[in-house]
Amino acid sequence: MKKTNLKAGIAIALFLILISCESYSAPRENQQYYEIKIYRLADQSQEASVDDYLKNAYLPALHRAGIQDVGVFKPVEADTAYGKLIYVFIPFKTIDEFAGLQSILDKDMVYVEAAKPFCDAPYNKPPYERLETILLRAFADMPTYAVPDFSTPPSERIYELRSYESATEAKAIKKIEMFNSGGEIALFKKLDFHPVFFAQVLAGSHMPNLMYMTTFSGIKSHDHHWKTFVDSQEWKTLSAMDEYRNTVSKANPFLLHPTSYSGF
Repeated sequence: MKKTNLKAGIAIALFLILISCESYSAPRENQQYYEIKIYRLADQSQEASVDDYLKNAYLPALHRAGIQDVGVFKPVEADTAYGKLIYVFIPFKTIDEFAGLQSILDKDMVYVEAAKPFCDAPYNKPPYERLETILLRAFADMPTYAVPDFSTPPSERIYELRSYESATEAKAIKKIEMFNSGGEIALFKKLDFHPVFFAQVLAGSHMPNLMYMTTFSGIKSHDHHWKTFVDSQEWKTLSAMDEYRNTVSKANPFLLHPTSYSGF
């Protein structure tokens, strides 16, 4: 089966699943979809191969396809995952745009030629160990992504990607409600966390979960902002509400730096 047909099939299946679950509301017209690709690496050689592919083949092709803002991130130096992961954030206006991307790439001969060494790498010298894809839909109260603007060098900026897992789908929906009507997104914006996105995971390996990304000029700014958040009266009141208790069973924070060629 061609990759294009596979993605289209996944998209259709997802909507059938969502329609069958009363706890999931129908998406609003302006809510965007996001894809997060995670490349898992064995060594510096693979890291260099993925960097070269993304910088010189994949991102230019996405730009030609009309997707201008693409983020590429790596774990901070203090993380045990440093040098082992590369995250790619790709925004889509619609689910059809996501499903049709591979077809566009297949017809882009500039991309096909530039990507050939990467895509046709020998089996005994792969350019990465594994590749994971996560599909997300933006929250209603932040239906589109935002690109932060910092004056600090990319190597100093902190992009924090968080995944909140829930014990059940019902608990996950309540946590999403907490972000939207509960006011958690509004609090992040009020305290200048410069969020990139807040989104529900529609397909991924840790469901049910949501993911979001906030940004900071540096690690000191990161620490200061989180202390302000935790100490705020708004958060103390919101987190103490019975209806939002036990909505997160596991929180996974990932501190990242943008690459020099990242669009974020």
